[in-house]
Amino acid sequence: MMRTTSRFARGAALLAATTLALSACSGDDSTPGSSAAADQGENFDLIDPGTIRVASMGDARPYTFTDENGEFTGFDVEFFKEVAGCVGIDDVVFTGQDFSAILPAVANGQFDVGVAAIGITEERQQTVDFSDGYLAGYLTVITPEGASITEPEDLAGQRLGVVQGTLQETYAAENFPDVELVRFPDNNAGISALNSGTIGAHFADYEAAKQYATQYDVDLAINIPSFDAPAGFALKPGNDDFREALNTCLEQKMEDGTWRDLYQEWFPGSPMPDQYLPSSEQGSDDASETTTP
Repeated sequence: MMRTTSRFARGAALLAATTLALSACSGDDSTPGSSAAADQGENFDLIDPGTIRVASMGDARPYTFTDENGEFTGFDVEFFKEVAGCVGIDDVVFTGQDFSAILPAVANGQFDVGVAAIGITEERQQTVDFSDGYLAGYLTVITPEGASITEPEDLAGQRLGVVQGTLQETYAAENFPDVELVRFPDNNAGISALNSGTIGAHFADYEAAKQYATQYDVDLAINIPSFDAPAGFALKPGNDDFREALNTCLEQKMEDGTWRDLYQEWFPGSPMPDQYLPSSEQGSDDASETTTP
């Protein structure tokens, strides 16, 4: 059974403002998504011109995961493919990595992009460049059903699971001083430890926690806003032409409703940050404010 103990506030994601004009993915030859833009893909500093090699995760549902056929899918995967297509590149190759390995692999040139709901932080910007933000949400403490944990103070003395290298690990280290952090390579390992009693709670993002709550007898005990670190696409430092092209198309895919439609598909019932909606829909309370399911 799933129980939540807090309401979601209205999203306040920090989407970087842009002055680039929005245009269709056709028309002017310089517009990302045009055939000329595809040719100009050779000017992007990619490992293989015309192909984008992406480091991601195979078990971070609903953001990025592999389906029964071994194909990568999820919100981040499908949204990135839409953005890449607008840039003019349809050949996108995803490879699964532990989360902690994604940014180093992008930084050293093993991959062109990291796509895995990667929060943009000052520390991470010392390693890689980021696109503009495209997603924000909540961090959630998952506990066994009926556990007496409803506030951060209740975590004192607990063994708390985190995925190594995530915002949850950083947040917990800074804000939960009286817990013992137990680091895992992915959420599945953390949830297994929670179910076996090895740890007393596990710290994940809300959307992943919501999925686990449909499979196991756990509570979503504490929900913490993380709108100060929206997710972005991670790129090797200095690939400015590619980053700017991604940003132009990222905003376009928000303006034409692609982002909204994918969000509704992958995050049904979750709050929708107003800043990511088409400009004609911004300010709608129905779209941006919901309570937890």
